[in-house]
Amino acid sequence: MNDQTGFYMEAGTMAFSRSGHYAKGAPVDDDPLMSESDIVYMDDAVVAVNKPCGMLVHRSKLDRRSPTVMRELRRLTGKMVWPVHRLDRPTSGLLLMAFSPELAAILNEGFRYHRVQKEYLAVVRGYAEEQGIVDHPVKNSRGNPKPAVSRYRRLATVELPIPVGRYETARYSLVKVALETGRYHQIRQHFHHLSHPIVGDTVYGDGRHNRLFRENLACRRLLLFSVSLTFPHPVDGRLLSLSCGLGDQERALFEDFGWAAEVPETCCGDDLKGGNDENRYSRPAPERQDDPF
Repeated sequence: MNDQTGFYMEAGTMAFSRSGHYAKGAPVDDDPLMSESDIVYMDDAVVAVNKPCGMLVHRSKLDRRSPTVMRELRRLTGKMVWPVHRLDRPTSGLLLMAFSPELAAILNEGFRYHRVQKEYLAVVRGYAEEQGIVDHPVKNSRGNPKPAVSRYRRLATVELPIPVGRYETARYSLVKVALETGRYHQIRQHFHHLSHPIVGDTVYGDGRHNRLFRENLACRRLLLFSVSLTFPHPVDGRLLSLSCGLGDQERALFEDFGWAAEVPETCCGDDLKGGNDENRYSRPAPERQDDPF
């Protein structure tokens, strides 16, 4: 392949068993719970967490029994929380909540008037263009089209020696996506529109490639991650810039693909590792750059 960001996996390297994370038939946690280590940032007004894949943000008519982020945060903080935005159940990563409905309303205004910058990582089928803007309406939960704009940049590629359909190998791209609008399933619908569906997407994706990841890499999740969030604080207006790392299994997959350099770290301000409890809370962040990437 001729893409300098690409990586070709030889057949002999297809073990994917680092620490057992990607050994075929590895167990999957069907009932994830949150701990204090999932809190990326918290002060008296807001809390940002690393939402696990498979967890609902709040209770749903379709599922009233599963754990939710709101319930777990009430348990961890001892306070009521109000959602500011949402992530799909299969999406993991940064999620912001407020400790009062008034603060949530202020933050919602920030989202509505594009004062909040959100970035995602996604693994998509095929070799995506180096960068692009998707200005294409997406359907909301009722099936009505709504205007939506996403920007993306390709970070890396990989070619796996596994036949899929009429092709002898399987090709994938790692893309970073910045949202200008926040619509229902926006990133998933946009990359379906580009014919580069996200791996693991059972609604808009490609079942053959989803099956390849399940059967060969023991990866059964949607490979979409909320990794960066920059927003004005609802009390004093200072910009907070947060980032969120990947789980052990996803990190192992990225490293096996040769994408280790693209794995984000959890940080708040200059706390690059996010591991110091004193630094993880109430840290201001540097000014946001105009470039969404």
